[in-house]
Amino acid sequence: MLKKEYIIKNLHCTNCASKIEANIKKMNIVSDANIDFYTGKLTLTLKEETDDEPFIKKLSFICDKIEPGTFVKTIDYIEEDSSPLEELLNIDEEIIKDEDSEENRKEHIKELIINSGLIVSIFIFLISFFIDSNFNKNLLLVIAYFLSATDILIISLKNIKRGNFLDENFLMSIATIGAFALGDFSEAVAVMIFYKIGEFFQEKAVANSKKSIEKLLSLKANYANLKTSSGELKKVSPETIKIGEIITIKTGEKIPLDGTVVTGESLIDNSALTGESIPVSVKVGTTILSGGILLGSSIDVEVISVYSDSTVSKIIELVKNANSRKPESEKFITKFARFYTPTVVALSVIIAIFPPFILDQPFTIWFGRALIFLVISCPCALVLSIPLTFFSSIGYASKNGLLIKGGNYLEKISKIDTIVFDKTGTITKGNFKVDEIILNNCTEEQLILCAKAAEYLSNHPIAKAILDYESSPLNKEAILNHEEIPGRGVSVQYMGDEILVGNYLLLREAGIEITPYDTFKTAIYVAKNGIYIGIILITDQIKDGASETIKSLKELGINLYMLTGDSNSIAKNVGEKVGLNPSNIFSSLLPQDKVEHLEKIKSKSKNGVIFVGDGINDAPVLALADVGVAMGGIGSDIAIESSDVVIMNDEFEKINTLILLAKKNKKILIENIILALGIKIIVMILGVLGYANLWLAIFADVGVSILAILNASKILNKK
Repeated sequence: MLKKEYIIKNLHCTNCASKIEANIKKMNIVSDANIDFYTGKLTLTLKEETDDEPFIKKLSFICDKIEPGTFVKTIDYIEEDSSPLEELLNIDEEIIKDEDSEENRKEHIKELIINSGLIVSIFIFLISFFIDSNFNKNLLLVIAYFLSATDILIISLKNIKRGNFLDENFLMSIATIGAFALGDFSEAVAVMIFYKIGEFFQEKAVANSKKSIEKLLSLKANYANLKTSSGELKKVSPETIKIGEIITIKTGEKIPLDGTVVTGESLIDNSALTGESIPVSVKVGTTILSGGILLGSSIDVEVISVYSDSTVSKIIELVKNANSRKPESEKFITKFARFYTPTVVALSVIIAIFPPFILDQPFTIWFGRALIFLVISCPCALVLSIPLTFFSSIGYASKNGLLIKGGNYLEKISKIDTIVFDKTGTITKGNFKVDEIILNNCTEEQLILCAKAAEYLSNHPIAKAILDYESSPLNKEAILNHEEIPGRGVSVQYMGDEILVGNYLLLREAGIEITPYDTFKTAIYVAKNGIYIGIILITDQIKDGASETIKSLKELGINLYMLTGDSNSIAKNVGEKVGLNPSNIFSSLLPQDKVEHLEKIKSKSKNGVIFVGDGINDAPVLALADVGVAMGGIGSDIAIESSDVVIMNDEFEKINTLILLAKKNKKILIENIILALGIKIIVMILGVLGYANLWLAIFADVGVSILAILNASKILNKK
């Protein structure tokens, strides 16, 4: 399978976007198609390679047939590795090519002409109320109608040629021309004017929401200050910088690339990246991530990753791709929309034809009532607002240090009834320190060197604590046969001695007699040549806000569990401090044991399970959970790949933020569905009974769409 991405230009109709997507899926070469209306991005999964030029022409033909004026083009890049999101969301205008500028200019001129015609139409419409002569009044109204409706009528005629009779433009044309036929000149013009005004505000509401999301995602720096060999600064694109080169970041500038500070001390605002409001202090040796803003004095940074591998690139790509993972509710509305319009149009035909004969009433009465159905036959409020709700939620989440890979995960989270936590690095900080050393017939120096030899090649946080402990230098060349034993520890040869470093079970399984040390601290046992020589006690701290978050999650009715490889005493101690039920704490688990326990927990859950871990050592359970959440994993490729949600810092409270956001998202979805369908159904009933007119129908169509869009986008303004 081959994945390709394109841009659909001049796409303004959400219902049309759904139809275009459905028609493209019917192409033999296409395995799957996805259109993101808010960015105009078309993502295709192709069964085989194809020649782009003729294929794009076929795609453009399908688009233009359904929404006249739309066409498909490739996503252009300034640099080979740059992200297409800048073109999709217009974040960096410099990368848009001249042809795009020309297209935008033509589009603006077209909009200006249409809007000018609408303004003149409104003026003439108001003047008509002061004209006594019916002929002159009707003449003015006809002029006003054509000034406001010309573009709608032209599109309708094109649609007739294409056999597209269920387009909103065509249906609106029929409804207003029908009103003229009934002699309701004023109502016909008023309906068209209000429809156009509604469309204008609808487009503005969508545009404002889009701009808000663009602002949330404007993390990328437009340039980097490359320090040349002569010491001069040269402004270049971040995509051109190579690993090892030095860049200078000045006060107020965005950090363009990940790197290590080599000169200077400063403060960095990472609020747009991680949601942290307090500036972070950095100095020589500190690793910094792209996307933050430098607040203090200038610093020099050695680049440690190219732009395509940088933190900001990962975030932009994740958020960009999030909209391609459509939730079930959006898929349902897309399918529903395909049946809704034909059904309502069919009802309008039935209302226009049968009641006059059955009830022996004038045809004009029921024809007028049928026109109401035509006006509200487009499900725009639903088709627009539901994806926008997910789009807004994901954008808001990214601003607050949460990367959600798709609306489908947000939908799952809203239903979740169980959360399972790892302990180390999730509930606790994972900042281990050597707290105490217990010796058995050896010196502290001997014990520490044995432990360091075993942990030298390990990337575990506990290994770092041991390696950071002061001792005489380690003879690295004397380390041989290093072997990590999952869930137990490490065996190694050092200076000719056989060393074992790990938990109590490691030594016991090696046949070394020892009594387990009862402690709330993490005990690292050390043996040399089959003899126990001591214990290193390691301490960790519970994260700030952990107990408050656990309490809040319990109040939401969520079942909470903890799985850990640590001893029972440590696990119970941590669980007790944060408020977990002792019966829901499982300790001394190997990686495969965690998988087994999670499967059992999933079997008890009715609505799904979230697993929260560090994303590095928990890949199997993250993948097994209905939703996997990696904490503090934005710098880790493994965390991003293995999880569905990434918490970009170590704030435990973000779990609660994630759950509440998902529930808020669901609440707005339900509100919009009730609002859109409820008002349309009420107006239909009133229309059949003769209590509604075309003005009310316009409100049920465009007015409700605007309300639904505003409701959907309010998540972006959430504090």
